Amino acid sequence: MAEDRFGGLTALARPLLADLGRLVTGRGGPAAGPLNIEDVRALARRRSCALPFSYVDSAAEDFVTHRANLRSFEEVTLRPNLLTDVRERDRSVTLFGRTLASPVLLAPTGMPGIQHRDAEFAGAGAAHAAGTVFTVSMAASHSVTAIAEQCPGPLWFQLYPWGNADDFTPYVELAARAGCEALVVTLDTPVGGNREADRRTGFTMPPHLSRENIGEVVRHPVRFGRWVATLAAGPGIRMGNIAETGVTGGMNAVHQATKFEAKFVPGFSADELALVRRMWDGPLLVKGITTAEQARRAHAAGVDGVIVSNHGGRQLDGLPAAVRALPEVADALDGTGVEVLLDGGVRRGTDILKALALGARAVMVGRPWVWGLAAGGRPGVDTVLRILNTEVERDMALMGIRTLSELGRHSVNVPAAWAYAAPGGI
Repeated sequence: MAEDRFGGLTALARPLLADLGRLVTGRGGPAAGPLNIEDVRALARRRSCALPFSYVDSAAEDFVTHRANLRSFEEVTLRPNLLTDVRERDRSVTLFGRTLASPVLLAPTGMPGIQHRDAEFAGAGAAHAAGTVFTVSMAASHSVTAIAEQCPGPLWFQLYPWGNADDFTPYVELAARAGCEALVVTLDTPVGGNREADRRTGFTMPPHLSRENIGEVVRHPVRFGRWVATLAAGPGIRMGNIAETGVTGGMNAVHQATKFEAKFVPGFSADELALVRRMWDGPLLVKGITTAEQARRAHAAGVDGVIVSNHGGRQLDGLPAAVRALPEVADALDGTGVEVLLDGGVRRGTDILKALALGARAVMVGRPWVWGLAAGGRPGVDTVLRILNTEVERDMALMGIRTLSELGRHSVNVPAAWAYAAPGGI
């Protein structure tokens, strides 16, 4: 008995002592790496200069919509299907004829080169390795041409619809030449949002000195120096697509960014969207849809997909959470063949299952992959996708589903307060 008892204690102590050794030597313990997306965000915050981190983390005005994106997922509860054999599970989805290994797509984000020199090369490479889509922003640090040459996976291209067709047409042509499979037109940015946090830090175009950024230099000179080195080693605030098309004129990075913002004209209408439809032969999506009425107008213009999104709460504060708007949009487009995606607030595998149950075919994540980039370059983005995909597979088993297509409204409970006037026909 004594031998068994002490032998058991020895077996228990051995891995604990090994963990202690790793912690003492700085190599960490069994949970040394990020376990979830919030851990990735925290790691990015520790490793990043405050200025670029706050740019990604900021939102418009009082952050009402930004907070709602996260909180509203908590209001949806799950209804598992137990007594089901789920030893084999398939998390793939099919979008526009292409089967993807994951329902998680990487959303377009502007100027990730301010976070890490690899920028979109890291994001697109991680997406390709995970069997999913990377969406190149019109304001990307590297040009879509360079990204396509470096990363062989499927690419989509995001277009800001400047009011003048002569200005945005070169970008449509650029995306086509690079072999992008789909075009995503962002509709919710006729003008820039009122992001007061960016104005306080001076992280605007052109940049300005402020108490916050001067204080960052004084408090964290080493971290600030690393960030300056990152800007020098990579694309920094340069916009690759802008430089390649030459639409804004000049190659100076600050000049590009300043002119880029000046090009926004609140004059993009359904007529211009129909023009883009005629120009683009592949799948056409619009991003920024939050109501049934918007969805119907987009369908009438001939789009193939809509992305339910409020721009991460970075544009108009007071919009509904993306997941709260999702059922209304999905119902309005039911039976039309238009694909519905969700962007905004996704941080967990359960968030993804809830979105798919409420009518999305797939989800997009923006801030999470940029946090991964800031935390560790390409390995950091790999980690973000691994975390989300692992959670999806685990949650599928816990939900009792073998494929994502088994999800539906029967899979969730939605608050009665989410009810809306049923949309009419298309």
